[in-house]
Amino acid sequence: MRSLGWLLVLVLLGWDLSQAHAQGARRNVASLYQELCANCHGPDLRGGQARSLLDDEWVHGSGDDATLFAVIRDGDELNGMPPWKNVLSDEEIRALVIYIREKATEARHAATRYAQPRPDQVVGSKLHRFRVRTVAEGLATPWSMAWLPDGTMLVTELPGRLRLVRDGRLLPEAVEGLPEVRYRGQGGLMEVAVHPGYATNGWIYLAYSEPRRDQQGRDVSMTTLIRGRLRGLTWTDSEVVWRAPLWSFRPGNIHFGCRIAFGPDGYLYFSHGERGHGPDAQDLRRPNGKIHRIHDDGRIPADNPFVGQPETFPSIWSYGHRNPQGLAFHPVTGELWETEHGPRGGDELNLIVRGRNYGWPVITYGMNYDGTPITARTAAEGMEQPVVHWTPSIAVCGMDFYRGERFPRWRHHLFVTGLASQELRRLEIRGHAVAEQEILFKGIGRVRHVGTGPDGYLYVALNGPDRIVRLEPADE
Repeated sequence: MRSLGWLLVLVLLGWDLSQAHAQGARRNVASLYQELCANCHGPDLRGGQARSLLDDEWVHGSGDDATLFAVIRDGDELNGMPPWKNVLSDEEIRALVIYIREKATEARHAATRYAQPRPDQVVGSKLHRFRVRTVAEGLATPWSMAWLPDGTMLVTELPGRLRLVRDGRLLPEAVEGLPEVRYRGQGGLMEVAVHPGYATNGWIYLAYSEPRRDQQGRDVSMTTLIRGRLRGLTWTDSEVVWRAPLWSFRPGNIHFGCRIAFGPDGYLYFSHGERGHGPDAQDLRRPNGKIHRIHDDGRIPADNPFVGQPETFPSIWSYGHRNPQGLAFHPVTGELWETEHGPRGGDELNLIVRGRNYGWPVITYGMNYDGTPITARTAAEGMEQPVVHWTPSIAVCGMDFYRGERFPRWRHHLFVTGLASQELRRLEIRGHAVAEQEILFKGIGRVRHVGTGPDGYLYVALNGPDRIVRLEPADE
């Protein structure tokens, strides 16, 4: 890794080591950098007495996180870098690594031109040229898309409405008869999914944040799944498929999840965020912070990994999740993949395996939004590693494996959305690794969801302005 240089002489700083440790792990990383590092590396990390931290040129190795962490902690006497292990906790050193990664990525993005496609503008990518055409406008925070066999698109709006796009036109009326949702913060009407056997059973599934009052009279909520049928623009035959017990409902307005995926084994899988209570993700008595597996009518499969174990929630398939907002089965291997919205850094792409622990909040590649550390641990025995982590965060959300024929060289590639980063990424999966990532476009809105339509086009839900667009081959 490159030398970090002489940051500052502690005596000149007047730094009290005992006071530094007493402050604990709540010190803001940006302030720490300015106090300890900016004198040598510059206030903007572009260099001064020491070289820049933004150009990805390193003295030691390839500049991986572990090496960067070790040099900050232990120093590099030959290259003029003092050890900071007596000044900074391991958690703070880990936060500094994240901070350096954030600033380097920001600099790289600022120096790179990404496509910001206007209507009918041709966008060039590595494998296909495409246009972005608007399909539906005038929506209110479109969250999810699904299709009926006749090509009708179903779109959920977070405030609690289900809308239909038919024959290329958004119907002005919303579906009537839906349940009340808790529309606050990240809560509302989220996922819509169509049963694989819809042609014979007509079932449509919805996931939403359900408002309740607990025994203390508090306003609480959790993600609930229902199914029903459409008769014209009316929701009918509604029944609860999965609902958490009232004692487990949580106050607050964050981390509901939720995505639904029907597996090749015939079961229904869905994700549930930890509702802002990180330790719940490790608690097998609680349903939040988990991926669940149920029959399509809500019954619990007998071979779920924790069935029959005392004080465990029987629908759990995997656990240790923060806010899983993407869920999809690989169309060839049948394996379940998940995208997980991390804190500040630490967004993840995971391969979901029966009964496994994915670590949150014991291990993470991120830190708190306010720049304070969560933990120094990025790995632990018995906890899964992400296939990819995005640090800094792209604010990952929905995902889909492309199954269409319009873009043959994209077939079975994974498409991943970014909210804060306002980008759509293409990932080529080989085995259990990501062989390539490409940003297809950036900066035209928060990218909420992506899905393959029955017409073979790739559809994208955007927030700000709220609309549905589709990617079409430029040669058509």
